[in-house]
Amino acid sequence: MQQTNDTVRRAKMRLSEIERILRRERILIPPPSRTALLGLIEDGTLETAGDVPSRFGWLVYEDSFWLWVRSLDGG
Repeated sequence: MQQTNDTVRRAKMRLSEIERILRRERILIPPPSRTALLGLIEDGTLETAGDVPSRFGWLVYEDSFWLWVRSLDGG
């Protein structure tokens, strides 16, 4: 018998990965500080898994990060 998991999982990213992508892809020069990124979490711009940091820190949904990046271009 084969079981399937129909739950859709949204990829999550740690803030350190977001910082690395912003630097590597040169999305914002210089990249925002950790405090500025936390502000984006607090104001709801970056959607997180949970209302408090996990044992890995804040986990930001990848799709909300890329939506924010697209918004920087006015899209």
